[in-house]
Amino acid sequence: MAGELIYAFRVMRLPLLDAGGATLGRIQDMVVVSGRPGEEPRLVGFVADIQRRRVFVNAHRVAELAPDGARLRSWDVDLNPFKPRQGEVLIGADVINARVGDETVSDVALRAVEGGRGQSWEIAKVRLARRNSLRRKPSFRLVDVDEVPSLFPPVTGMAAEAARLRDLHPAEVAAFVRALPLPQRRQLAAAMDDDRLADVLEELPESEQVQVVEGLDLDRLTGVLEEMEYDDLADLLGEMSGEQQRRILEAMDDDDAAVVRQLLSYEAGTAGGMMTPEVILLGPTATVAEALAQLRQPDWVVSIAAQVFVCQPPFKAPTGKLVGTAHFQRLLREPPSMELRHCVSEDPVVAPESTDAAVAEVLASYDMLAVAVCDPAGRLLGAVTVDDVLDRQLGTTWRQRRGGTDQTRTA
Repeated sequence: MAGELIYAFRVMRLPLLDAGGATLGRIQDMVVVSGRPGEEPRLVGFVADIQRRRVFVNAHRVAELAPDGARLRSWDVDLNPFKPRQGEVLIGADVINARVGDETVSDVALRAVEGGRGQSWEIAKVRLARRNSLRRKPSFRLVDVDEVPSLFPPVTGMAAEAARLRDLHPAEVAAFVRALPLPQRRQLAAAMDDDRLADVLEELPESEQVQVVEGLDLDRLTGVLEEMEYDDLADLLGEMSGEQQRRILEAMDDDDAAVVRQLLSYEAGTAGGMMTPEVILLGPTATVAEALAQLRQPDWVVSIAAQVFVCQPPFKAPTGKLVGTAHFQRLLREPPSMELRHCVSEDPVVAPESTDAAVAEVLASYDMLAVAVCDPAGRLLGAVTVDDVLDRQLGTTWRQRRGGTDQTRTA
């Protein structure tokens, strides 16, 4: 459906599919927020009926809207109940059938747009219906969204500030956030989308992350933390008290909580403490074409998308025995039908207890962007990326120096 208008009535009631195409539930509504002046409102998520629960599905977790369903990038969703937030508009509940003068909204059209996080959707058109007593059927007309401003009221206050910062790199937003007094930081955090706030938190020192999220209620906090990378999430929780960790982990999805608990069990400054379990995993008989399709996914950071780790099943950490690494450049040179077992490199691996200095030496010696972390049986536990090693080597103050913050304003 990319490149064409997608009508809300076509989307609502679509099946919600996991990454493998299995049905998880059904789309019930669509959640939209207004943008800055001159910008179209954008889709931030869907309300889905899953296991008789109304849950929120972030729009960035949806890879594709197709006639057979809304397909997720992953295999599961957060089952916490949906709670509308200030400034959010529900297409089905608030917009469809709303009156605009002597007309009624009969449908809303979305348009796919490409951005830094991949494909997203914005509101492009509104279809209005007018009934005439002399005609049995209503007449319809399609108008631009800016012709019906009452449907999507402009954002104000910190919500407007969050919208203004939406297109900046998370590192730039983090620098802006660090220049604010703590109360305003928390207000801005409350106005951001979960995934956007997660990106910004990952660019802040852990001690300041804790200050920002302390103003969020548990449900909102859990939603934000589940959008963070596992290694960054573990670092943040490591700054909290044992009681805070317990409350948050109990509120999280069981599988996510288990991963984070495992990461928290490793010592800081070791490969286990720095690694992420979210890497690209395929089996030896998977093809080059399949590997390249995985590498094209826009959500992968550059250091993770530089290689595919080839292993025996299961394909979730801890995996079966690691076979080797298929690097991006090698994959580009091989025929699409070739099986990965024929184009893997036997790169060095590190143990979870390896020091950060030892990991840095491996990455530098072999010009690698990520190194596999394996247990004594050769099972893949995760990978340490070069950016995580740089974070560790630069210490905790480099983000503060980059932000150029006057520390007296944060008290």
